[in-house]
Amino acid sequence: MAEWRLSAVQLTSGPDWQQNLAKVRALMAQLPRAAQHLVALPEGVALFAGPDGLNLRLAEPLGHGPMQQGYAGLAREFGCYLLVGTLPTQSADPAKFSASSLLYSPAGELVADYQKIHLFDALVNDSSKQYQESASTAAGHKVTLAAVDQLKLGLMICYDMRFAGLAQQLAQQGMNVLAVPSAFTVVTGQAHWETLLRARAIETQSFVLAPAQAGTHANGRQTYGHSLIIDPWGHILAEGDSNSEMVLTVLVDLEQCRQLAEKMPVRQHNRFNSELMK
Repeated sequence: MAEWRLSAVQLTSGPDWQQNLAKVRALMAQLPRAAQHLVALPEGVALFAGPDGLNLRLAEPLGHGPMQQGYAGLAREFGCYLLVGTLPTQSADPAKFSASSLLYSPAGELVADYQKIHLFDALVNDSSKQYQESASTAAGHKVTLAAVDQLKLGLMICYDMRFAGLAQQLAQQGMNVLAVPSAFTVVTGQAHWETLLRARAIETQSFVLAPAQAGTHANGRQTYGHSLIIDPWGHILAEGDSNSEMVLTVLVDLEQCRQLAEKMPVRQHNRFNSELMK
């Protein structure tokens, strides 16, 4: 079916994964049921703003563990495809964890996973001042596109959105929905959040589903919120506020992506395609 319901859950996650899971369940209960429904959760939904080393200590083997079982259970309970923004999984480096996006089917089966490629090492003029994600997180290496009937879901995480090359690779594979679960800082969010996400939608001719962390967290860190759902023309279909836990939901026709690509075939026109540039 070309008609899908896209939903974004905006959250203020803390360091207790069971409390976070309970909050997600309560918010998902507000959503309508739909035969074709994708619900996306923000980056750090399972664990956020905890003490140093918490993610590494609780990191689970991919496909196993109580946190993953909890979110798989939510997908089954609500009969939807559920994208867990990030959850810590074990990496090849025992000193680091992977920030993994996990897509579950309505049967609770893990159907796709993606590990954050671009890690946020930056100086920001906010209360945290410096972010050094690479100190504790292992960078991913694979591009993930999940195909579910007519839904072609490309996966990114937060800082990835600044790298248009990743979005272009996903577009070349046929993407029509780009998920970007995030935990943006307030400073960078005010400057770039909407602009970057609308640009990714326009240039890939895809819907963008961007659930975000929002508000002030247990350790004092502040995140930008403003979860967004954007159509392939760059129009904002739904937007969250700066600090509330909430859900956004829209009904979309994925056929819109194909129709737009026929009228303006930018993928075929792209002269920087490697085959054309040989």
